Amino acid sequence: MTVEFLWGGRARPTRGPKPALTLEGIADAGIAVADAEGLAAVSMQRVAADLGYTKMSLYRYLPGKAELVAVMVERAIGEPPALTASGWRPALEQWSRLLLGRYVAHPWTIEATVGRRPLGPYEMGWMECALARIADLPLGGAERLDTIAVLAGHGRMLAQQAAAMMGEADMGTAIAAVLREHGERFPQLTTALSGAGEGGPDQAFEYGLARILDGVEVLVRSRSRAG
Repeated sequence: MTVEFLWGGRARPTRGPKPALTLEGIADAGIAVADAEGLAAVSMQRVAADLGYTKMSLYRYLPGKAELVAVMVERAIGEPPALTASGWRPALEQWSRLLLGRYVAHPWTIEATVGRRPLGPYEMGWMECALARIADLPLGGAERLDTIAVLAGHGRMLAQQAAAMMGEADMGTAIAAVLREHGERFPQLTTALSGAGEGGPDQAFEYGLARILDGVEVLVRSRSRAG
């Protein structure tokens, strides 16, 4: 698969009848399948059947499944957000929550966005809008990229956990069941779990987000003072 495919480099037919399908419509049909049944259920044959066409009809619009999934990711992640929060830290908080929402809405995108692959304009735009809000911080280019990579990774991990139906409360319930029988072997875990409800359920994302940004803020302040 080539990058040009995601960036408007697809050849458009100049002869014959007007296309009955659109690439966007095909991608949306693929998204519907992936949302309901997972990425493994997506195939050219399945998407074509859901649209009421033959598999061969889809090849007029895209070369194969890899390209289909790439366009599906772009459609699912969506256009980069217009961050309205003031200040770099609130802006990154807003960005992280919005990205988490995309992953939670379409859990298959976590699987579809690993490994070497072309990146489309929407994904690049998400990175650009976050980097723009920290461009003036005393951080190197690699550090700025690593900051948004860590934030995105944190959201991906929590979204993956949510997709597996193992939220923070579920994990606590599973641990408590074991501790009822074997609590004497894990005194620190027992103590920690007894106060786990203090921050409310499913606070792992917000807690981790705050701690990541605390670390960035400490670094920024130390360099600002040194400068």
